Amino acid sequence: MNKHPESTGPSEEQQITLRGPAELADALPYLMGFHPSDSVVMVALHGGRGRFGSRLRLGIPQSPLEWPTVADQLAECLIKGSERRDARPDAIVVFLCQDPADGETGNRTMERLRPFAQRLRTACGALDVPVLEVLCISGNRFWSYVCPDARCCPAEGNLLAMPGTSVMAAAATYAGIQVRGSLREMEARLTPFTRTSTAAQLCALDAAGSAMVPLLLDQERRQELSGETLKLAARLIDRLGKAPATTPSLADINDDRLISDEEAASMILGLQDRETRDRAAEWMEGPKVYAALRLWRALARRCVAPYEEHAAAPLTLAGWVSWSTGDEPAARVALGLALRLDPHYTFAQLLHEACNQGLDPETLRRCLRGERSARTAQHVRRAERVAGARPARVKPAGRARTRPGSSRPGPGTADRRRSARPGAQGRRGTKTGR
Repeated sequence: MNKHPESTGPSEEQQITLRGPAELADALPYLMGFHPSDSVVMVALHGGRGRFGSRLRLGIPQSPLEWPTVADQLAECLIKGSERRDARPDAIVVFLCQDPADGETGNRTMERLRPFAQRLRTACGALDVPVLEVLCISGNRFWSYVCPDARCCPAEGNLLAMPGTSVMAAAATYAGIQVRGSLREMEARLTPFTRTSTAAQLCALDAAGSAMVPLLLDQERRQELSGETLKLAARLIDRLGKAPATTPSLADINDDRLISDEEAASMILGLQDRETRDRAAEWMEGPKVYAALRLWRALARRCVAPYEEHAAAPLTLAGWVSWSTGDEPAARVALGLALRLDPHYTFAQLLHEACNQGLDPETLRRCLRGERSARTAQHVRRAERVAGARPARVKPAGRARTRPGSSRPGPGTADRRRSARPGAQGRRGTKTGR
């Protein structure tokens, strides 16, 4: 067994030393916050003791033809991202996690993925960063692609440690670190599922699309639609916030019941407008932030076929709120799903990269706060201008000097009568009213 100590810990005061494949395999769920099924995970190591740094996760490509390109991209992304954030990695650890396919053993899965493991090693080596370990985790066992010693790394693999029995598990419990379950379970909370009202939701989305798409293409009507969408979002967030707290699975069911198909369809279509989505991202902190997160999750679940790609907007908002509130594992899952649906969704790309690099979300929060403050100030100035102009248009300057009951016009009456005739001002007021 290759003994290369890797130091990590929930804080600088408490550090855990991991030695060898067994302890590395056991530590993976605590590093990610979940069990990364069907994933390639790469972790940067820094310093002589191998301090854990940046990490990234990607679903294992189904086609082996994609493995060389994906390996090169992952190596470059992790190494260059680490340089921008902290420092160039001194080494890398790689995990390949995939359950056996039907009729396949864990050992067979490990052998099938061996070319991908080798390609990842050469891709990192080409950038002058060595890979110290590559582990395959499959069928509750793990294998090392690097260790040649059959005494500690036999061909049949080693069993994973029982959950909660390792030193890493004890340290994670002490630090309050939780493992939420498998990646599949986390993704299930964000993806449409089969239910009896799927047909009703599809009809609502079709109806909303027919009514709202023409409005989204009209600049003036689009602004009105944006305001209506945000008002609906505020009502739904208040509604969800008043619901009693319960377990996550029951909470999702209750949230789906609290949002009608028509409301969900209007929100999903309204969030396809970029400016509306950006305004919705301002629900990122404060007492309503978790209710907003529940809304974005619920909307993602309502994007039934063939509207799956529409989920990129609520998924990105869910990822942003999770990241903003410190839940990086949930943020990575939501943003990864958004990019799986739409690889070119810019907002998700930027957030996913920033989250993986460990950047501080406060920079973006300040930007959104600034936009909100500027918009509020603009509304106030506009209201003051309107309020200041109204008395000049409606003030009856000479009418007060006319005696009650007198038919004699006072000075300037003819001018006032001319100015009161229907004209351009009246037409503008009618148009504004529309």
